[in-house]
Amino acid sequence: MSGEQVPVGGLRTPVATYRVQLTPDFAFADLIDVLERIAELGVSHLYLSPVGRAVSGSTHGYDWVPPPQVSPELGGLDGLRELRRAARELGLGLIVDIVPNHTGVADPLQNPWFADLLRYGSTSRYAGWFDVDFSTDNGADGKIALPVLAADGDLSPLVVDDGHLRYHDHVFPTAPGTAITGTPIEVHERQHYRLVAWNSGLIGYRRFFTVNELAGLRQEDPTVYEATHRWLIDLVDADLIDGVRVDHPDGLWDPQTYLRRLRGDTGEQRLVYVEKILAPDEDLEPTLPVQGTTGYEQMRIIDAVFVAPTGLVELGEIHERVTGRPGDSAWLHAGERERKLVTLREMFPSEHRRMVRAITHSDPSADVTAVTEATAELIAELGVYRADYPSLRTRLIDTAARIAQCIPQLSAALDLVVHETATPGAATSRLAQTCGAVTAKSVEDSLFYRTARLVSAQEVGGDPADPAMSLHEFHTRNARRVHDWPWAMTAMSTHDTKRGEDVRARIALLTQVPERWSMLVSGIWAQTPPPDDLTGYFLLQNIVGVWPDDTAVDDDLRARLCAYARKAAREAGLCTTWTEVDETFEAALDAWIDDVTTGQTAAAITAFVDAIAPAWRAETLARKAIALLGPGVGDIYQGTQWWDDSLVDPDNRRPVDYARSLDHPKTTLIRVALRTRAAHAEAFGAAGTYAALQTDGPAGDHVIAFVRGVADDPRVVVVTARYTHSLTTGLASATMIELPAGRWHDAATGEVFHGSPTLAELRHSGPVAILTRDA
Repeated sequence: MSGEQVPVGGLRTPVATYRVQLTPDFAFADLIDVLERIAELGVSHLYLSPVGRAVSGSTHGYDWVPPPQVSPELGGLDGLRELRRAARELGLGLIVDIVPNHTGVADPLQNPWFADLLRYGSTSRYAGWFDVDFSTDNGADGKIALPVLAADGDLSPLVVDDGHLRYHDHVFPTAPGTAITGTPIEVHERQHYRLVAWNSGLIGYRRFFTVNELAGLRQEDPTVYEATHRWLIDLVDADLIDGVRVDHPDGLWDPQTYLRRLRGDTGEQRLVYVEKILAPDEDLEPTLPVQGTTGYEQMRIIDAVFVAPTGLVELGEIHERVTGRPGDSAWLHAGERERKLVTLREMFPSEHRRMVRAITHSDPSADVTAVTEATAELIAELGVYRADYPSLRTRLIDTAARIAQCIPQLSAALDLVVHETATPGAATSRLAQTCGAVTAKSVEDSLFYRTARLVSAQEVGGDPADPAMSLHEFHTRNARRVHDWPWAMTAMSTHDTKRGEDVRARIALLTQVPERWSMLVSGIWAQTPPPDDLTGYFLLQNIVGVWPDDTAVDDDLRARLCAYARKAAREAGLCTTWTEVDETFEAALDAWIDDVTTGQTAAAITAFVDAIAPAWRAETLARKAIALLGPGVGDIYQGTQWWDDSLVDPDNRRPVDYARSLDHPKTTLIRVALRTRAAHAEAFGAAGTYAALQTDGPAGDHVIAFVRGVADDPRVVVVTARYTHSLTTGLASATMIELPAGRWHDAATGEVFHGSPTLAELRHSGPVAILTRDA
């Protein structure tokens, strides 16, 4: 499907999407009330968070519960129809987020499928719908292990309540007739499940990563697929949606087969996007029948082209001086390997055992211990979420060969793994599923909180080991994307990003002012030392990233920073953890944040932020222009049409004030960019082209300039700049950009350019010039 233009649900092809987080407090009717303000931006599609019925009180919808249906709390099917009607009147399509990998089981009684599984065990009609380990050596004597007890495993708090077992706030169904007599512990012994300690390493079902409250579903079973997708197919048949975004397909048994079936059911005229995290050296599997990913890989290259390599070297030196750790590429690669091995051992022992059983099943003489070690080494070294896509098969083979050279005693075990994963099946899928879960938990949710050379690069799909990119590589990658995935999304902020786009833009500016940054850090450490150097250095970059550029830090922001600091420190697991909270340390963090956001330290941070503010505003707008007019389909996350200071969820899922003025530099740029894109749709479609423009002059390395067109017919030119803190008027005035032949009009000002105008001339009205050619 890559490179092929696909009609879209009766509407025009995508120009840009606008992501909306729906909640019971912001449902379909509330969205309808602000639709006109969203449509004014020039987007073509609303891109909605999950709209299915979810666990009571859910604020995100990824914990949907059966029976599958449009959420009554959001307005139900009638509310969705009304939204569709209102959106159509404004020319907007609808893309909905679907969650095939898992279902919410935080309260089993709210999930009739999971409740039936617990009530009847392996005889439940839903036993095959969940990925349950019923083997006798599963650590729970063949029962379904549920890790909810305290660490001591004490069952004494159990009570029988109205025919259910209750353990504090947890309530579980009981098998028919088993709760009539006996003590609660005796009743528990009669069940098809076993409550075990939370830290026992036992769990009876596959989860979403390590979230016990989200149980994996077996979409490879046609019955499960039909049951979980009938409502979606009905929405397609009723023409209520124009496309889907598939949440975490890498968690599925066989994402390729799943996506082929989904494409068949949604039809060629609907958009299908996948939330697929690609490694820096990984391409999306070209045979997938999708428009592309949700765009983290494009976000990475846009961020990277604004990172100054020389400054990055100096930031590495500052990081090592302050924290005692290098934080460079070698350290990060070693840290990733170590975190993966620890994560697999501590968080996924049950999954690992099932994987090893699947690999050794056909060879009773296999060395189970060696296969266990071999698969751990493979997961630690593969560097991708899962390697069972056809284009990645050689990666798995080559990685196994490298490990065998380093650890010869594992050669036979590695040969067995390679052999057993050569064809689809349990060995292949269990290795792939476990690898993806371990990668996410060990890298994005652990390692990226344990280092701080440049935290803007420590992002979902990011590459902190090599966060800078040359202009040549940037343009080369863009040219490839135009050819391979012209309709793929380009994300800049999402509901899962660790920091919003504007926060990352400001932090990346540290590479342009390393000396000034070093002085600020030294001053703060002298006046207000943090309770831990690494934690403090990590947090300080984020504090600078969200620092207000026109007011003082208020109590609301201070509270947000304290909440973020606690989450970040617990994810790092160095001084406090989610399960062993160090209240003294966390109180010290709160006190430190109070100190750095007031008095002389706050004044020093304000002066620093003020000094880089012009460059920050310019580069934030430059990034947004590239995202909207570069290859792919730009996605605007809710509220990011204004400056946005969001950190990781739930901070980035705060309600949006849509009453804010649209007279804002970012909003204005978005409207100009999307108006231009819509007027020249062919240049941005499957037949569109992308090419870098030639520059001449001393600021050549500052200039980001490209042209979009059709064949040999250039239609739109974008000129902006990077490293703008050191981009003087003199340098810009001495640097020329060679425009394609013809007269070119600035889409915002109407000014006319031709030939080789200077960078200063093109940017004198703003940091981004969007030019269109006379017909």
